[in-house]
Amino acid sequence: MGQVGAWWVRAGRGFVRACVVAAVALLVPCVWAAAVALGIRWGAGNPWSWVAPVVLVCGGTLGLSRPVCRTVRRLVERWTGTAVPDGYRQAPPVAQLSTGYWWNGFGYERTRRDALMDQRLRVRWKDPANWRDLRFTAVLPFTAGAVACLPPSGVVVAALGSFGLPVRVLGLLVAVACAPYAWRCLEPVAVRFLRPSAAMALADRVAELTAQRADATVAQAAEIRRIERDLHDGAQARLVSLGLSLATAEKLMATDPERARALMREARDGATASLTELRELVRGINPPVLGDRGLADAVRALALDSPLETTVEADLPAGLDPPIESALYFAVAELLANAAKHARATRARITLGQDPTGLVVRVEDDGRGGAVPRADGGLAGLRRRLAAFDGTLEITSPEGGPTSMRVRVPCASS
Repeated sequence: MGQVGAWWVRAGRGFVRACVVAAVALLVPCVWAAAVALGIRWGAGNPWSWVAPVVLVCGGTLGLSRPVCRTVRRLVERWTGTAVPDGYRQAPPVAQLSTGYWWNGFGYERTRRDALMDQRLRVRWKDPANWRDLRFTAVLPFTAGAVACLPPSGVVVAALGSFGLPVRVLGLLVAVACAPYAWRCLEPVAVRFLRPSAAMALADRVAELTAQRADATVAQAAEIRRIERDLHDGAQARLVSLGLSLATAEKLMATDPERARALMREARDGATASLTELRELVRGINPPVLGDRGLADAVRALALDSPLETTVEADLPAGLDPPIESALYFAVAELLANAAKHARATRARITLGQDPTGLVVRVEDDGRGGAVPRADGGLAGLRRRLAAFDGTLEITSPEGGPTSMRVRVPCASS
């Protein structure tokens, strides 16, 4: 009895879903039917009777194709858990230049409104996803839409008194038998016709790599400027002072030995300070422990210098690529610094491991949470740097804490 009840519940749910699929699939054909009816009504003695139907068909199809496709994606993901990526091209940001004109990624316009309208038209027209949506809108009524119409059509046949009893019984049987399954055709049709094509995926990948290359170039230039600034303001200034002190001590050696010895002591202290600064600078570029002992021991050394009470658990393969080790090391360093500076944490836990998808580094703290990546913040910059290795940063940071940051980089040990 329980199985029968469950089947009727599934049939009722399937009937409702089939009706929804049929309504979505037949939305555009209804526009076509309305255009044909309008043409027939205006056809007698009107040489321009075809203009309005054509405009209605083209405008209705273009205007409804994207909303229909988005609705289908939401339904498929909600009902089956299958996510169908849209692959729509994203418009570049609109910026105002010093000349007063607005740049929208394609051309210059006098006002922001004109720049946005021109950008919207260009992106929509040049986006190959529009043609994919139009194709899906034309295919949907004759595939998933036709199958989804079986249950409601059977109910309509059974309810009409103009048919004989055998036909009405047959319609009811068809509706009941097809109700749990008729809507399921939507998933394979959506996956087949709505996902980005290979050419679209390749174009998106090229655009992504181009953006990553630009980010890497900007980050490299910023790092070079930082090194130059640290050398100029730190070690270089101390070395110049050291040279002046030694030159003065050389002149005073014969006339004032005590003053010369004092200058030499100052020079020795300056040389020690310069050496310390140079070591700190080298450690910021590439920590020696990272090259000598690997990522796990480098992170342990980083944890010892952290103001937080930090524990490290590492289970990493040997022979990782040095660029990936360096990227993960500095990612952990930045996350630890954020936990101490912004989250007001007292304890942290670092886990380094590997799963079938690559290397996984998790940094957890007991701070106040609420970490949100901003466009110009450190977390957004960290994501951009990890993207150069196809890496990702996942953030779980509810208000009140705790915070968990997971870095994942696809990598195979050498």
